[in-house]
Amino acid sequence: MNGVRIHVALNVSRFEESVAFYRSMLGADPVKLKPGYAKFSVPELPLNLTLNYDPEAKGRGALNHLGIEVPTTEQVLRARERVQNSGLAVFDEMGVDCCYALQDKVWVTDPNGYRWEIFTVKVGDTEPEKNVSLEELGARSGPACCGP
Repeated sequence: MNGVRIHVALNVSRFEESVAFYRSMLGADPVKLKPGYAKFSVPELPLNLTLNYDPEAKGRGALNHLGIEVPTTEQVLRARERVQNSGLAVFDEMGVDCCYALQDKVWVTDPNGYRWEIFTVKVGDTEPEKNVSLEELGARSGPACCGP
């Protein structure tokens, strides 16, 4: 499946701010920029991200969060440095057990409230504690997929 890219289209009510945010977060300019439409196609990522102006777009709806998985912690740290140097606020989570995997990640939130994680999986398939009911585990550990 060489050449396959994931396409994410986001409705945004704060279009100009969103374009500036994604320029900083992705470290790339849009490959297409029209009134109310921006397309980012970053060569290093199998991602086609489009922003579509919608003055009625409010909140995230059913969307939990978005993410970019990179192979190493070093790449997470380089992304954090690039994003911070662009003036964006980041939230670090290093060595966190999230989504049943040990991960290092940084979080950044766009002007519309969409949360993005740039992360690496250090150890996959972490197991919940043995001999603990699902109710007890859920009450102690929170959601299976983390957020900042």
